Amino acid sequence: MTAERLRVAAAQYPLDAVVDMSAWAGKVAQWVADGAATGAQLLVFPEYGGIEVAAPHGREVTTDLAATLRAVASAEAQMTARWQELAARHNVHILAPSGPERRDAAFVNAARFYSPNGNAGVQEKLILTPFEREWGISAGRGLRVFETALGRLGIAICYDAEFPLLVHSLAEAGADIVLIPSCTEHLSGYHRVRGAAMARALESQIATVMSPTVGEAAWSPAVDRNAGAAGVFVPPDVALSMTGVLAEGRLDEPGWIAADIDFAALRRLRQSGEMRNRQDWRLQPGALWPGEAVEVVWLG
Repeated sequence: MTAERLRVAAAQYPLDAVVDMSAWAGKVAQWVADGAATGAQLLVFPEYGGIEVAAPHGREVTTDLAATLRAVASAEAQMTARWQELAARHNVHILAPSGPERRDAAFVNAARFYSPNGNAGVQEKLILTPFEREWGISAGRGLRVFETALGRLGIAICYDAEFPLLVHSLAEAGADIVLIPSCTEHLSGYHRVRGAAMARALESQIATVMSPTVGEAAWSPAVDRNAGAAGVFVPPDVALSMTGVLAEGRLDEPGWIAADIDFAALRRLRQSGEMRNRQDWRLQPGALWPGEAVEVVWLG
């Protein structure tokens, strides 16, 4: 990382039935102002928060999943302009809420990352849940790390974070922090992603930041129920955090959490911490190639 320390804020974000795009623009402006007021240099929003821009189209669209995809994707340019303006105004980096975007003839779940200088990058969700497949979302392509003034970071959208090799690839590419925007219907889903976020921090000896959608949004069958809490996680270690939790929100309560991440301490941890999970990754059977070092015992 370029910075030795980074203050990050993660949103517990409710999905509102905004009446028009002006109301949406006002809402996100207030959320960014509140997030920046924590002193954070990086603001993290959740998966599928972009769905709320379908609300101004009315029930004919919001109750039709295919129409929702089209409506949200059509607002991409307008949303991008707003997030870029807010990142510049508050001098913060923003992982905006993800949402469906068109890729050729398909839709993908894409999360866009904005820096204060106007630059932007996008990470698509690579591994889809059963609901997303039924909904008509297609798997994205390409795993990226983003080089920023804050340093190098990666993004693993919700279910993607549950796959160790995917996140470890980001760490091996130099990401000291992985952002995990999430949208989970039940507490079980929240705990799967939370458990994954903590495990990925432990395995690769990095920081992970989880931002969920929260509360009910009965106006949209795509995101009608949302359970979760934001969290900032690191490997549990006496020199960094006894629990691995730097900050965590209260379940389903809208707002921000913030924490300071000490990247210098994380780097020292990899060399001289209580455990050396990052160094020892390649010692585990199967780490180098699927199926490698797996013995098949035929018992007849």
